[in-house]
Amino acid sequence: MSDKMQKMIIDTDPGIDDAMAIFTAMAHPQIELLGLTTTYGNVSVDQATTNALKLVEMAGLDIPVAKGVATPWFKPLAPFPDFVHGADGFGNLNLSAPQRSAVSQSAAQFIVEQVNKHPGEISLVAIGPLGNLATALHLDPELPNKVKQVVIMGGVIAADGNVSPVAEANILSDPHAADRVFAAPWKLVMVGLDVTHQILVPRGLFDEIAEQNLRVGQFMRDSAKFYIDFYSEVRDIDGCYGHDVSAVIYVVEPELFGTVSGPVCVATDGPAIGQTIMSRYGIPYPLTDWNHRPAQYACMTVDDLGVLKTFREAMTSSFWR
Repeated sequence: MSDKMQKMIIDTDPGIDDAMAIFTAMAHPQIELLGLTTTYGNVSVDQATTNALKLVEMAGLDIPVAKGVATPWFKPLAPFPDFVHGADGFGNLNLSAPQRSAVSQSAAQFIVEQVNKHPGEISLVAIGPLGNLATALHLDPELPNKVKQVVIMGGVIAADGNVSPVAEANILSDPHAADRVFAAPWKLVMVGLDVTHQILVPRGLFDEIAEQNLRVGQFMRDSAKFYIDFYSEVRDIDGCYGHDVSAVIYVVEPELFGTVSGPVCVATDGPAIGQTIMSRYGIPYPLTDWNHRPAQYACMTVDDLGVLKTFREAMTSSFWR
């Protein structure tokens, strides 16, 4: 792990696993969280913005929240997965409304402003659909030269998908935006289902967090119960997967992950819609769609116990006392 502070913006659709990631970033001693930008995904963009503001308020911090895109670029908006995260995104806890508001800038404007203010320093960590990043590219085509890296929780290379046999939910939610983001010439790291389905966060860990984290631990345990109950039915596990938090942890501990590299195209229609297709074998195929795209990175192996250790330490640290 590097001792250097990592500037970060999290693009998010909170979401229970988003809350895990955001709280980890807030508490991690090597992360400077510059802001949260919101998108539809697990919930509507309005609910996502309310939830992001609530997380900041619960943590007792003053971190800006910028509201982003409400719909995909071209694909019809799909129903929100209330069976995974609850209608409110937090397991139907129905929390009181936050007492703060989003900034006046859009998510994409906020991203562009911050990256230009801190060139070469910011990791954009996208843990929802990618419409805000695609819009930011439109606003500032030079953005890839100014970002340190883009780390995406999304996609899958060789494992099974979670919304189709080959697709992951964040990518399927806006495949056209995702394809634009993968085609951009920045360093992009995909922390997808190939690794996140190897990271089981056990139910008992949330009990431990609730006991030691008096600020947000009880909320985290109560909301995670809904999420874990869903996974226990679908995947027969007594816990949940460490999806979004893994993308945050990659930024500070990339050594926990093993990657492969190659250009990526995203399927935008047909039964493979949302599939992240990496050309990683060095073979000159007759189809040339990948030929003029930059090589990106996809995580394929992970030290799952190392990720869990970092999550536990962040969620139970003295930051919360």
